[in-house]
Amino acid sequence: MSETAAKMAEGSFTPELIAEMESKKGLKLRVENALFNEYATEDNIRKYVNGIGDMNPLYRDKEYAAKTRYGTIIAPPAFIFSVLGGVQFGWRGLAGFHSASDLYFFKPIRAGDKITPEETYLGFDGPRDSKFAGKTVFDWFEDKYFNQDGECVARMKRLIIRADRKKSREKGKYSSIQLPHPWTDGEVDAIEKEILAYNRTAIRGSTPRYWEDVEIGEETPELIKGPIGTTDMVAAVVAGLAPARLTAHGETVEQHEKQPAWFFRDPGTKAWEPIFAVHYNLDGAKAMGLPYPYDIGVQRHCWLAEAMTDWMGDDGWLRRCYAEYRNFVFLSDVIRIRGTVTDKFVDEDGSHVVRLKTSAMNQRGADVMPGESEIVLPSRTE
Repeated sequence: MSETAAKMAEGSFTPELIAEMESKKGLKLRVENALFNEYATEDNIRKYVNGIGDMNPLYRDKEYAAKTRYGTIIAPPAFIFSVLGGVQFGWRGLAGFHSASDLYFFKPIRAGDKITPEETYLGFDGPRDSKFAGKTVFDWFEDKYFNQDGECVARMKRLIIRADRKKSREKGKYSSIQLPHPWTDGEVDAIEKEILAYNRTAIRGSTPRYWEDVEIGEETPELIKGPIGTTDMVAAVVAGLAPARLTAHGETVEQHEKQPAWFFRDPGTKAWEPIFAVHYNLDGAKAMGLPYPYDIGVQRHCWLAEAMTDWMGDDGWLRRCYAEYRNFVFLSDVIRIRGTVTDKFVDEDGSHVVRLKTSAMNQRGADVMPGESEIVLPSRTE
């Protein structure tokens, strides 16, 4: 790395660090400094849906929402990511990549609700061999979210992969990719026409999608995100999708003094930047071992939840949304998200359920987010 390059704290999987993290298994973490949208106000919900580009009127239009079964604006299911996306925890000097989440939704979050999260460190697997960074550790966390009545509205199990930054740079797995992607004006124009067509035709809304009408093999409309730009990342931060509160000026200097490993000096501006800035700062991304800034894992998952809720309509319920964040989605990439119905059944509680295999394909032909969702739909017999 040159003298003018960004430099981050660099650690390794020492026996001492592994023993330290072993002792923390089962620890309930302090979440205060990682909270964002504790209150699901109409304003915070609007910031969230603006931040991911969700056009569903159920989350935006008070008059529309009043006519639904909820009687009010509700938050999209993945809004929980904006309450607490996860605590930055442990493994000093090692990179952390959010790599998968398994979400279960139990109750709607209504405008005005207060959501209180809790997070538990479950433990880790590894170190194990990795093509990306020599060795990695798989870190597991469980998050629960409660409303003001003490009801659990959602639960999440998430995976963070820990890696050696220096070895990630040396491996250079993504060095052959041309970035930013060389889109032509014609290609971008065609993509934007598809996006507009989706916005105007694919959101099911108040028209019920009945369980009996769904067929195995049926595909959802294709939700397109991109080309992803810097403002898309800024909007995601405003939505609450940063894993920790971002600070500025004197507070940043104070935070750096307390936790220097969470920051790096931008070689151009000379300002302290949080490690999170790898998502919009080129020098930070390179210091992390990547060639270009990239999306946030939870941001990608929010897009998947949007595609599912658009398809199911206001009378459906997204009860599970699982996704793996594979590869990296770089700024300038275009992602196409869709689901295919693989099963339909009536469960032990009498709910009419459809199961979908989901994917998110980039312009290079890679599925960057394979997953599975389960949706409860209304039945014509009810």
